[in-house]
Amino acid sequence: MGLVRQVNIDQEMREAYLDYAMSVIVSRALPDARDGLKPVHRRILYAMYDMGLRSSSAYKKSARIVGEVLGKYHPHGDASVYDAMVRLAQDFSMREVLVDGQGNFGSVDGDAAAAMRYTEARVAAFGEEMLRDIEKDTVEFADNFDGSLQEPTVLPAMAPNLLVNGASGIAVGMSTNIPPHNVSEVCSAVNYVLDHWENLDEVTAVDLMQFIKGRTSPPQASSTRAAKAKKTVCWRPIPPGVARSPCGHGPTSRSWGAGARAS
Repeated sequence: MGLVRQVNIDQEMREAYLDYAMSVIVSRALPDARDGLKPVHRRILYAMYDMGLRSSSAYKKSARIVGEVLGKYHPHGDASVYDAMVRLAQDFSMREVLVDGQGNFGSVDGDAAAAMRYTEARVAAFGEEMLRDIEKDTVEFADNFDGSLQEPTVLPAMAPNLLVNGASGIAVGMSTNIPPHNVSEVCSAVNYVLDHWENLDEVTAVDLMQFIKGRTSPPQASSTRAAKAKKTVCWRPIPPGVARSPCGHGPTSRSWGAGARAS
């Protein structure tokens, strides 16, 4: 027979929910400010690094990478790990992709990526900067879920990933939504901070806004949205005899007016 303990249900619910909330906040939904990564993204990059995948190496099947992540570091569903890896490879989701994907990794229109047995991936050049010098004891390591291996608690992050790629996530009682920014502008701001390190308290947001003018959307998403806007503006059929506009899809305002009057 098991031991039955009398507990205060009110107190037990508080403690259990607090443990759950902290687990979601720290280990799932919110990124670490130091490397800008959630645990699943960090484990994906480290597993790929551990497999010897670099930006100059051959691609490996995504299914093999997902299996490596699941078996060694992240004992959750394979679909969640693959979806996270796919996002790291989408140039319409990331300002600077961390994973270099080969195959169908989805589209900005919402098309899903191909199954993991078809696609291949390797670490992208920007992703390599996140892992540089990790073998030189630059970060702390901790036991994985079963204590059989060690995994980094944070990546060295030679690149300012949190500001460059941004982050979004909903935890318990808190959430985050950081927009992406241009990598050149962010690096200029970082250099400015380093140059004024001794007077860091005097560096203001206005000083940094000399370099970072505002958020920047992922390049592929921006160009696709522009193309969609162009099609939306110029979708109407053109009456006979009306000259086309320079975009080739619609009439000029002057010729449209002339055509309208003529009709």
